[in-house]
Amino acid sequence: MKKIKLPEDFLFGVATSAAQIEGGAYSDGRGTSIWDEFAKRPGMIGDGSTPEKSCDFYHRYPEDIALANRLNIQSFRFSFSWSRIFPEGYGQINEKGMDFYKRMIDELYRYDMVPNATLYHWDLPQALEEKGGWLNRDVVEWYGEYASLLFREFGDRIPMWATINEPIATYVGYAQGIFAPGHCSEAKGRQANHHVLLAHGEGVRRFRQERMGDSRIGIVVDIWKHHPYRENCEADRLIAELENEKTYRSYLNPIFVGGYTDALMNYMSETGSMPDIREGDSARIRQPLDFFGLNCYNRVLDCADKSLIEEERKQKRMGGNFQDNGAEFYPKAVYDAIHLLEKDYNIKIPIYVTENGTPSYNEQPGEDGCIHDKNRIEYIKGFLYWIQKAVKEGHDIRGYYVWSLLDNWEWNSGFYSRYGLAHVDFQTGERVIKDSGKWYARTIKERAFDYEPGE
Repeated sequence: MKKIKLPEDFLFGVATSAAQIEGGAYSDGRGTSIWDEFAKRPGMIGDGSTPEKSCDFYHRYPEDIALANRLNIQSFRFSFSWSRIFPEGYGQINEKGMDFYKRMIDELYRYDMVPNATLYHWDLPQALEEKGGWLNRDVVEWYGEYASLLFREFGDRIPMWATINEPIATYVGYAQGIFAPGHCSEAKGRQANHHVLLAHGEGVRRFRQERMGDSRIGIVVDIWKHHPYRENCEADRLIAELENEKTYRSYLNPIFVGGYTDALMNYMSETGSMPDIREGDSARIRQPLDFFGLNCYNRVLDCADKSLIEEERKQKRMGGNFQDNGAEFYPKAVYDAIHLLEKDYNIKIPIYVTENGTPSYNEQPGEDGCIHDKNRIEYIKGFLYWIQKAVKEGHDIRGYYVWSLLDNWEWNSGFYSRYGLAHVDFQTGERVIKDSGKWYARTIKERAFDYEPGE
């Protein structure tokens, strides 16, 4: 065993999102979001649930923030519900929604937790979807109005802001139909993608315009790097390369280099999915950032022979260890992503690992009333090991956020996937801190943990 240490100024946090924990979907003037409506459609959510109540954080936030404090959490990542602020997406402000966030932020400061706010975490107001949503170029201005309001109201209280969380979710919702709003068109997905990136750039512009003092702004992008399953197989390599172009490179290149790659432009041209790109769009998207939020959970292995990869998966020999939930355990993914950001995009700004976690399914307290989620502890240990290795090598990694504080409503899997450091009984609302939560609290306090590389 080795004692793995992290710097004294390294920020430990938890990550959450409004649509997944708040509930209160119809409380105090909130408008519906695309996920509220999507969840009502039969067959869209794995367990048939909706986010109407979820964790009821809207009413229980003092209890949940106190729970985070018991875990020694230093920073609390959350998102604003756009439709709680603007029920119609723009225009009339819902003051009760604004007041909720003011009280919630007051509670964070009560425990000296750093607020880390995301402007958009997938929950577009349904009223805007009915006007075309992310397919309507006007959405960029609607988003800008929303962003400016929040900057003005909360600018002196929130030191870290992210414009967009995982923009690829918007693509999935418009191209693949498995996320809200449920469209199935590659052309719509690529157009929505382009408008999300424009909104990001507009958000950064509005942030600078409001003169936000010492506050910082960035974006959060998930990197699931695709690798060829068979290193020497050209077919596997080509699949992996194209998937990387369609996923993380479709965001990082416009944000940090300017414009889409030639490979992606060729793909969009060949598939008839080229978005409406106008003069000045590239410059509008490519705005200087203060930090980068990296969401990283795993890698992806691509194989041209689907039967081969499925057989290997069944035998749990697919390129590494496996977790109890069936997913490959490859914590080096975060180290690879950090190197990719610096090597391919020459990032010179601090990086925060803004999400990382692993699910369990049907996880319930045992006879002793506890949840012994050793699998989650080992997963987090592995990622923190590779993060501290990158820090020791001189990479500017400033913090780490576990997904998530609580078991919550996990989008199209509903309540089935449980990621929390604390278990939630969705019938009674009871919270129970898991062993992983207790371990995380000790790690934060000691700034260190025991780990054997290769575990």
